[in-house]
Amino acid sequence: MNVDKRSSRSTTRSGLPRKDVPTMESLSQTEHPTKGHELPGLPPYTRGIHKGMYKDRLWTMRQYAGFSTAKETNERFRLLLNSGQTGLSVAFDLPTQLGLDSDDEDSLGEVGKVGVPIDSLEDMEELFNDIDLGKVSTSMTINAPATTLLALYVATADNQGVSRDSLRGTVQNDILKEYIARGLYIYPPKESIRLTTDLFEWCNENVPKWNTISVSGYHIREAGSTAVEEVALTLANGIFYAEEAVKSGLEIDDFAPRMSFFFGCHNDFFEEISKFRAARKLWYELINERFEPKNPKSSQLRFHTQTAGVTLTAQQPMNNTVRVSYQALSAVLGGTQSLHTNSYDEAIGLPTDESVKIALRTQQIIASETGVADVVDPMAGSYHVEEMTASIKENARKLIDEIESKGGVLDCLKLGFQQKMIHDSAWKEINDIEEKKLLVVGVNSNIEDEEELNLGMKIDSTNEKKQVTKLEKFKLRRDEVAVKETLRKLQNTCEGTENIMPPLIEALKIGATVGEVNGVMREVFGTWVSPSGV
Repeated sequence: MNVDKRSSRSTTRSGLPRKDVPTMESLSQTEHPTKGHELPGLPPYTRGIHKGMYKDRLWTMRQYAGFSTAKETNERFRLLLNSGQTGLSVAFDLPTQLGLDSDDEDSLGEVGKVGVPIDSLEDMEELFNDIDLGKVSTSMTINAPATTLLALYVATADNQGVSRDSLRGTVQNDILKEYIARGLYIYPPKESIRLTTDLFEWCNENVPKWNTISVSGYHIREAGSTAVEEVALTLANGIFYAEEAVKSGLEIDDFAPRMSFFFGCHNDFFEEISKFRAARKLWYELINERFEPKNPKSSQLRFHTQTAGVTLTAQQPMNNTVRVSYQALSAVLGGTQSLHTNSYDEAIGLPTDESVKIALRTQQIIASETGVADVVDPMAGSYHVEEMTASIKENARKLIDEIESKGGVLDCLKLGFQQKMIHDSAWKEINDIEEKKLLVVGVNSNIEDEEELNLGMKIDSTNEKKQVTKLEKFKLRRDEVAVKETLRKLQNTCEGTENIMPPLIEALKIGATVGEVNGVMREVFGTWVSPSGV
């Protein structure tokens, strides 16, 4: 949840006034013409999508968490909420992200390792035990089985007695970047896009405050793209989703106001600030050129930022606190709506309670002590930032045009075009580091003998067996006949054209598992292997 409306500080500690970008009101009282002025809260939103930005309301501090078991992750959630976090962000383990149960043979060794395992409604309810879903905003990083995990979240809210129209949060639901960069897809593109648009349609009618997709550049960037490529590939994917939703019968204003984006933030401080500004302006132009929305919110690019995991080093890991701090600051100066700050020990293992709290405190210090939140757009007028913003926007647009000239996003990913682009950029960065054209402190410069540090959380190796045993007991308690009947209904829906969400929620409430409902979809939809681009 966002913090309450705040009182910004209009002067520095020395009593000097904080000069801000002009407003429409102040411009009207001067001889300066308003034509051509880019103002915060007004199109094309280069300087922010809200008139007052953080002067009125801080970004959501949303730390990503999930590991081991639902119970332990719930404890981490409550620690973060008690420490001042203002939103939840769920990391699911690899089997869950692939729509597998913990007892599947392909899950062996991966249960609870990189996120929390969720097999059933029982697990989801344990994950949010003593957390009122009507009062918290939750982001779920889930893509191929996004419909399944949202269905479980809605079922949990139903059982809590929370009305669906009060639920707030985001489900990533971005399958294109899985084909392009991350690799955690299940179904062929056509069927995956159907699931994406089914979720759009169902949420529009049933969960109106829910953000139905978070189009992700983060994983594209983590895989090795440049900042320009991150903007281009992400916005190209966003336009594709919008086109598919319109083809399915939705109006642009039915879903675009609930679309959000997710970017990484790397070490080139001014390039990252400029990247966010350029992305806002380019999205505004693309949406208005192609769809002519009536609702202004349809063309506002709202985004979450995560500091760059790929920039963290196992060597001299305490240096990562500095990297994360500057990355977080550039995200704030770029106008992010929510932010996750990585923990300094994540290059070594899952973050400890101590390192997670330091990561959260980093955001709180930026918000409370630096003064950057007291000015709408502190970088306004910087020649360097304004020129770089224009350059990123221009080059990203050229890349989008190139993708469209080759048949569009889907045809290009089937050819491996985006994948090759990312691989080439990643290879160049590796070579630049090896040749010391790009310096990384502690890795290829300022190297020193490493002392043994006890960092990273140690996962109890017996938790996987406990999760499997828990799942087995859950299956023994349920009504098998009822489960099979709801799975049959789900299969019929998959084979037809009706929205998949209602029978999916029904099956999960009756006791079907994540693996079982996605097993039905595998049987009907099939699977697919994306070209590598290499």
